[in-house]
Amino acid sequence: MLAVSDTKPPLDGGIGTLDAASGAPKGNRFILKQELLTCGDDTVILVNNYLHQNHQQTKLNDHSALEAEVLHVHAPPFVTKETNSTQAIGPAFSRVQRRKSFIKKKRRDRAPEPLLNGDTASRAEVSSATEDISVPKDLDLIALPQLCFPGGLQLATEQREDSYHFLVFTDLFGNRTHAVVVQYYRAVQSCHEGVVHNGHRWNSSKACLYAPFAVCVISKFPYYNALRDCLSCLLVQLRPARQTDFEETIKEFSAKLSLVPLPPPGQLHVSFSLRPLHVVLPSRDDQDSPVIDIDLHLPFLCFTHAALLQVLSCLLQEQRLVFFSSDWARLTLVAECVLLYLQPLSWQHPYVPVLARGMLDFLMAPTAFLMGCHINHFEEVAAETEDLILVNVDDGSIQSSWSESIDLPYIPLAAAECFMSRAEALQLHYDLELCHLGAGTDANTLRCQRRDWQRRLNTQIQNIALELVVNIFRGVQDFLNHEHRVFNSEEFLRTREPADQGFYKKVLDTHIFHSFLRDRLNRKQDTFSRMEQKTRNNAPRNRAMTESPRRPPMSELSRSGYNSYTNPSDRLSKRLGASLPNLEQSANDTVTGISCSRPASLRKMTPDIGLKFLQKTVKVFRLPEFPPPLAYHYVQNYYSDMVASLGKAISATPPEESALLARYHYLRGLVNTVSNKRLDALEDFQSLYKTDSDIFPSQMVKSLVDSMPESERLQADRRPELKRLISRVKRDQERERARHGNSHEEGAVKRFQLPKKYMPLEEFVKCVQESGIVKDQGTIHRLFDALTVGHQKQVGPDLFRVFYTIWKETEAEAQEVCLPASVLEHIEPSECVFKLSTSVKTSRGVGKIAMTQRRLFLLTDGRPGYVEVAQYRDLEEVKVSSAPFLLLRIPSLKLRVRGRKEAFEANLKTETDLWNLMVKEMWAGRNMADQHKDPQYMQQALTNALLMDAVVGSLQNSKAIYAASKLAHFDRIKMEVPMMVPKTT
Repeated sequence: MLAVSDTKPPLDGGIGTLDAASGAPKGNRFILKQELLTCGDDTVILVNNYLHQNHQQTKLNDHSALEAEVLHVHAPPFVTKETNSTQAIGPAFSRVQRRKSFIKKKRRDRAPEPLLNGDTASRAEVSSATEDISVPKDLDLIALPQLCFPGGLQLATEQREDSYHFLVFTDLFGNRTHAVVVQYYRAVQSCHEGVVHNGHRWNSSKACLYAPFAVCVISKFPYYNALRDCLSCLLVQLRPARQTDFEETIKEFSAKLSLVPLPPPGQLHVSFSLRPLHVVLPSRDDQDSPVIDIDLHLPFLCFTHAALLQVLSCLLQEQRLVFFSSDWARLTLVAECVLLYLQPLSWQHPYVPVLARGMLDFLMAPTAFLMGCHINHFEEVAAETEDLILVNVDDGSIQSSWSESIDLPYIPLAAAECFMSRAEALQLHYDLELCHLGAGTDANTLRCQRRDWQRRLNTQIQNIALELVVNIFRGVQDFLNHEHRVFNSEEFLRTREPADQGFYKKVLDTHIFHSFLRDRLNRKQDTFSRMEQKTRNNAPRNRAMTESPRRPPMSELSRSGYNSYTNPSDRLSKRLGASLPNLEQSANDTVTGISCSRPASLRKMTPDIGLKFLQKTVKVFRLPEFPPPLAYHYVQNYYSDMVASLGKAISATPPEESALLARYHYLRGLVNTVSNKRLDALEDFQSLYKTDSDIFPSQMVKSLVDSMPESERLQADRRPELKRLISRVKRDQERERARHGNSHEEGAVKRFQLPKKYMPLEEFVKCVQESGIVKDQGTIHRLFDALTVGHQKQVGPDLFRVFYTIWKETEAEAQEVCLPASVLEHIEPSECVFKLSTSVKTSRGVGKIAMTQRRLFLLTDGRPGYVEVAQYRDLEEVKVSSAPFLLLRIPSLKLRVRGRKEAFEANLKTETDLWNLMVKEMWAGRNMADQHKDPQYMQQALTNALLMDAVVGSLQNSKAIYAASKLAHFDRIKMEVPMMVPKTT
């Protein structure tokens, strides 16, 4: 299969075949011909072997010595210009290079093989029979025969049904290769008179032996359904084939697959005919999405919704999972599906969905893993291993190896309820879609209808699963400090429900979550980011959390509620002063109260409600018919026909369908690349900049440019567009090298930790920036001066811990304030309450003073009401005064507002000096923002005011107000340089 890779130039795919040798123990050996077909970017393997039998009698049911062997390996290119030019009449398949076979050594170590006539074959003869074996250097075939026959290699006395199963191989770097295996039985030898089996003498005229053949296609992409269809077509040709034509049929099939280009990301699929079926290769949705050529609803048929969520929870917590089934195919398909449900999170640990019976010791690995075994080994595995999660795919049950229950945290309840509600609405049975249709007479038409239904269902399941992941990890980006690559896990945990914190504590320490965090810190725009932005309640916040204090606007709280970590009955913290029982409104008095309980029932939902993503129209490009004799000139003619077909498709596509045009150009550029038409290929790839640059294959183009001879380079320089493309490729290479130097930095993720020692200024700046409180160094320097008033110029760990706790408490308390509808209608939807005083007596009544980024207002006691105090730009004077109370004078804050005769006075008592500092800073910030027409001044003033509050709360001494005044930056500038601020129009 001709695979498209962004890490190397496109190459003809590889097909390989495996010959498995099976035999009886000791005296009676049968070496049975097997085939393994492997398909990948670089290699294709073809394996054949030979039939041999000794006349010694033995019991055929003893399979201890039966084993499979790889005998022949074939890798692309199957045909080359050089080999065809030197041969007048030669085979269509030829190897460019040979590699030493590991099987030769195996053969030499054996005793001479007895022949049917009683003679003995020499080692040289045996070696010559395997002389044409070659093994690709990047493919290890030692364990592959076991996996092609995971239940063991057994002879049969009657014909058995064909069976398919699927494999996944993972290398040391985590790269996966996928395989589809078909086993079928073929009559190979009549039993001779006198052979005894199970105590009975067989009649050679009636009895026959059937040997299992395994054909395996290996690909770097998980095209499970497509490759299974290919193997089904191959079996149609193999069954009537004579033994002499067997190998040539496999070779032709292998070479045909090597001519198939993989579709580019997007909505263009590729189809080809292998007769009698049309095979379709679906494309990926985008560059970062995996290929999905699998029925994603299979786990919904195997498990209840609750059991499926439990499996996903175990994966997220990186447990040691073992799937069991009586069907080898079901193991891989279900495992692949559940891993796809977690996208864009990716499993980081060993993954072997099919373990042959000789590989069960893999289950003793101490690390987390996901593996699969036959159900026959269930009791053995459960008894001999510990700390395993055992998942029976056949009956949908889950248990641990130490008990019948699983003592692990469950997926957060709100996310689980949403998932189950949507899953109930899925239509999982295709037969219901056929009720109104007549009987189909064309197999390919019926298969096309089935694929369309499956594609729609897969899209629904992908959206449901993605929404589950988004609901679980929603808000993670709010606790990231991108500049210092820090994740504040403690604060993230505090915002989760108490019942869910056990789950999050386990997940936050996993490799899968660490990789997810790395992508968030790198600002990766994947499916998670897109859905999270589309489904979040408030407008997307593009700025980082360090740019402003993190408070949700009151419109968000009133619209959808805020699930805080505190008890609903304690929404107003003691630190906010005296309680206001009347603030908790009935449902009739508020737009929507804070959501403090789970939904009482699960409403019937459609799978797509709230997830309305446009279904893009899928186009299918059909490849020309494969050439019958695969000689070099026929292959080149085939590529020319494909280029011509793509040219017609481009001409017939209107310009407004730029995305489809880009896919056609991509395919044509790929075909021109493998045809060594480099300049034509570069022109096609250049067209991607005009149509869809997202799929531009930068690495492929780089390889093309590097491989161009001098003559072609001169021709390219004479074409302005190609010259610009080559220049752009060179610039990208330089950027990539520069970026490569920072690759370690891009992969780092740190957890914020409170300091454990005294911090001088430099360490204090770093600590504050990592904590996410503020990132401006000037502000941090002023905060350092405030916290070190009267002390040595170092901030102790205890003081910083108190300051940090108060800052976060104030932030959380502001999120717990729920204003009634009568108050919300007076303020802007984007306004947030950042500070709330205790209940005090004012000249406008008794209540609490609320501070937002725009104004001050009084939240009156009794029936909560709104009394506006002032907008900051309207203030004329702010000062500390005193109000008479009996024989005492109580400190108060007096405000004079433009356009009002009477001043506003509030008896704030001990809070007076702090409020005086904060209001003056907000007033000065408002004036600076108006003068410079820059709202960032107001944002900075708000941060300064909140830092004053935290400093006063953490110091708690006579110098606290003086220390806080160090942060009055804009008020100090206002006093030093009087400003002329124009009146607002």
